[in-house]
Amino acid sequence: MPAETTARRPLLHQARKAVRRIEERTPPHRDRAVDGLRALALLAVPLGHWMLGGFTRGPQGALHNASPLATFGFFAPLSWMLQLLGIFFLVGGYSSVLSLRRATERGESAGHWLRGRLVRLGRPVLGVTAVWAGLLPVLAFCGVPQATLRTAAVLVVQPLWFVAVYAGVTALTPYCVRAARRWGAGAAVPLLGTVAVVDFLRYGVVAQQMPSWFGLVNLLPGWLFGYQLGVCWGVGRLGRKGAAVLCVGGAALFAVLLLGFGYPASMVGVPGQARTNSHPPSLLVPALASAQCGAAVLLRERIGRLLRRPARWAPVVVVNLSAMTILCWHQTAMLAAAVPAARLGVVPGLTTAPDSLGWVAARLVWLPVFAVVLVAIGRVTRRFEAPWYGAGRGARAAAGALAAAFALYAFAVV
Repeated sequence: MPAETTARRPLLHQARKAVRRIEERTPPHRDRAVDGLRALALLAVPLGHWMLGGFTRGPQGALHNASPLATFGFFAPLSWMLQLLGIFFLVGGYSSVLSLRRATERGESAGHWLRGRLVRLGRPVLGVTAVWAGLLPVLAFCGVPQATLRTAAVLVVQPLWFVAVYAGVTALTPYCVRAARRWGAGAAVPLLGTVAVVDFLRYGVVAQQMPSWFGLVNLLPGWLFGYQLGVCWGVGRLGRKGAAVLCVGGAALFAVLLLGFGYPASMVGVPGQARTNSHPPSLLVPALASAQCGAAVLLRERIGRLLRRPARWAPVVVVNLSAMTILCWHQTAMLAAAVPAARLGVVPGLTTAPDSLGWVAARLVWLPVFAVVLVAIGRVTRRFEAPWYGAGRGARAAAGALAAAFALYAFAVV
């Protein structure tokens, strides 16, 4: 018998054992479809950043951010499929309703529940920023160019804005629940209307009179839209008929905005373009979220049936347990490959400009490497998601100081 086959048997046995263990520990009432949707939205974040973000290599091997979207306009539909934040906010709102309900039944106040949620969000963010605050001077001492350090800071901060926004909408959960119980899915309509009015003012005939910061008004309603729909789903005020309206209506609005009103086709920012759809969100964001959320609700039962198989369910559990680790550290995984490669010279798909189909093919080859590096990093950094019981007050204060230092540096360079 080949040695490879013999060596593979223990690994398969361990994998099957882990799958059985996860299946046995899953409560019968667990909503597998919701967890599956969350895992899908989570994995789309690193995949989107790894495929739609690249580097150019400058003098002394300095790395600068670049995007294939600047060259390949036909890549824009890929951003529609990888921009699944609408679904993430949907399942976030749904899960928050259930979590808040359980906390209330235990006699906890909404404030106590919210503090617990925010602490769980904040620990991994504090961890990644503190680590990078210590890592930057080490990299500088090792000769890494300042331009590369600035690029790294931008990439590390890039996914963290989402955590801040998510924390903000989570704080509004009790009010979202009241609105959902009173108006049903109609509670999301004013949010959509607000984004539409802001877009009309900043892109319409009075655009020249609007201050540059005016688009930030859309920050809350643009992202709260999907969360409010999730809350409505959680309290039983969003069913299949409403989901069908959301799906069809959102897709129609999305098409009208693209074809009739000149909205940028990409859901992420493209270097050189004056307008962006996501920072801050334009009307295209809730339009896409509407279509995605409607489809998710309609497919819920089918997804749940698919995830009844233990081999499909186990990876979903692993991804959900590592949610914040994936969000906070996936850019670090890409940088862990790119920064050393930049010192070696031109590496296809990594340090070459993302302006050719050859780069696309090479980047696809790099994706498994990034994933393996992320898993390796996650084995160490997942401890940031758990309570820091072993850390003393001095260690926590030091982590906070380092995180603040990194925040100041990132604010200066972003």
